Amino acid sequence: MSFSSLIEHLRMHLSVVLLIVLIIASSIAVIYTKHIGRSEFVALQKLDRQRDNFNEEWSRLLLEQSTWASPGRIEQQARLRLNMIVPTADMVVVVKP
Repeated sequence: MSFSSLIEHLRMHLSVVLLIVLIIASSIAVIYTKHIGRSEFVALQKLDRQRDNFNEEWSRLLLEQSTWASPGRIEQQARLRLNMIVPTADMVVVVKP
């Protein structure tokens, strides 16, 4: 076997080895990107659940706010806590400018 045939033989094997290495690297890249995609999807689902929980809480808070701010509740609290009453006609004084 001559030196040139040995070089040619090594070059052919080197090409095959290089192709195998590239295929393995490509496979690892595919596996890695799938893993990252799945991890990001799980994170997205957690954020979706968190958003839904926040929306539920926001709805409850809006309902609570409307309950606390209702005129009937304000009047009730004015009577109970501040001993206020609705003035009668003889209690009303009209001030003219």
